[in-house]
Amino acid sequence: MSGGDIAGLIAAGVFAVLVALLAVPVLKLGKVFDELRTTIRSISDGTTPLIDEVTTTVNTTNEQLKKVDGISSNVSDATANVSALSSLVAATIGSPLIKVAAFSYGVRTAFSARSKSTGRGRRSR
Repeated sequence: MSGGDIAGLIAAGVFAVLVALLAVPVLKLGKVFDELRTTIRSISDGTTPLIDEVTTTVNTTNEQLKKVDGISSNVSDATANVSALSSLVAATIGSPLIKVAAFSYGVRTAFSARSKSTGRGRRSR
């Protein structure tokens, strides 16, 4: 064996050791990727039922909102009816009550003016 062959064998040995040393981090990185793949799979498996539950919750909420919309529509109709009824009562009863109040005020004023002008009041004996 010549000196060049020995140098070639040493270089090949060093290269083999270097490849072995670099293989360890690559194998560890492979294990990390395996764990990452397992974690992603478990997250995916857990997310699917959650999405189904969220979909069910949204559908239920939409149904409840439809019911609330119907209730608020009925309340709006009832409010309009009460407003119309109060306007009708005010128009029907309000005008005659104002006339009666004005008449009674006029009568009281007339009687008080009459009693002041005659100068007679109740006298005790």
